[in-house]
Amino acid sequence: MNYEAFFKNELDTLRNDGRYRVFANLERKAGGFPSAIHRSEKGESDIRVWCSNDYLGMGQNPKVLKAMHETIDLCGAGAGGTRNISGTNRFHVELEKELADLHGKESALLFTSGYVSNWAALGTLGALIPNCIILSDAGNHASMIEGIKHSRAERHIFKHNDVADLERILKTLDPDRPKLIAFESVYSMDGDIGPIKEICDLADRYGAMTYLDEVHAVGMYGPRGGGIAEREGLMDRITVIEGTLGKAIGVVGGYIAASEALCDFVRSFASGFIFTTALPPAVAAAATASIRHLKTSHSERTGQRDRVQRLRMKLDAAGVPYMRNDSHIVPVMVGDAKKCKWISDLLMDRYGIYIQPINYPTVPRGTERLRITPTPLHSDADIDHLVGALSELWSHCALNRAVA
Repeated sequence: MNYEAFFKNELDTLRNDGRYRVFANLERKAGGFPSAIHRSEKGESDIRVWCSNDYLGMGQNPKVLKAMHETIDLCGAGAGGTRNISGTNRFHVELEKELADLHGKESALLFTSGYVSNWAALGTLGALIPNCIILSDAGNHASMIEGIKHSRAERHIFKHNDVADLERILKTLDPDRPKLIAFESVYSMDGDIGPIKEICDLADRYGAMTYLDEVHAVGMYGPRGGGIAEREGLMDRITVIEGTLGKAIGVVGGYIAASEALCDFVRSFASGFIFTTALPPAVAAAATASIRHLKTSHSERTGQRDRVQRLRMKLDAAGVPYMRNDSHIVPVMVGDAKKCKWISDLLMDRYGIYIQPINYPTVPRGTERLRITPTPLHSDADIDHLVGALSELWSHCALNRAVA
């Protein structure tokens, strides 16, 4: 087999479909978010970032930066090993206590990313709980799907956010077999919110555990930033809450929060925890500072909601179509991979606006979009510039407009 020819052919197929992904070489400006420098063959340019997962700008927060700088000076750059072999630092311990408190749980366990925490936790629980059955929402993130597959547990997929379909499946299962229902609070591409209470009701009725991915909700919702489950007063009904430190918290890493015994079980058996180097202590300290700040500060969440509301109002007035939801995510719908990529390129080149195109396999074909995430640091002028640029390009591309 000509391996190089195979690789190039597959990449050419992606390019022809308009789905080839290009890294934007960005340099974030400390204290200047959402401003960044974009470097390309054409040179350097100042741009505004509109698709960051740093939803609240906490990656630039002075308290977070101070904690990271001080901990680097105190401990050095890396953790020095896995958590079991010299890599557990007091800053990891403090962060896990902070996360357990955030979600009202006995314990928490850190991982190197949100992807790894889902893969390792679901994979371990599904594999080692005898005869476990996992019921997974059809819209679950790739990390959850991979973890469930890795477990080799019997699995059933229920229609997205469809409680009736979930119960239909539960009724067919052996009532004595262990069961785990895995779902999300905020789904990242459409921005819709899962029916947490109704799923918990079914879990109680059919003797199932619940596993809730709050990755896109941690820091964003609830009086202390505990997520949708905190906002709805449901954290005590969730068996495992999974989250990330790389989005609204503004750093990097993932975690689960649950009972002391469950976290210890995953810690003791999950290969994705045991055999990897621990997060740098400075990262853990920065995340702790961010969480502590967001537990008491409401200005970031309030400001973010205001920006989302203003952007949607302006898009409505311009007739630029977007998917309506109850979260902070604004998916502007294009519906064509090549046009989506072309619009994204023009936004960067002509208007200094960076929004990454989202296409298959992240979303179904025909639902390609620009996934916009306003932050409290985007100004009125930023919003006006973005909507004006989108409106011009919508006309230029002869795309359908929404009814204003």
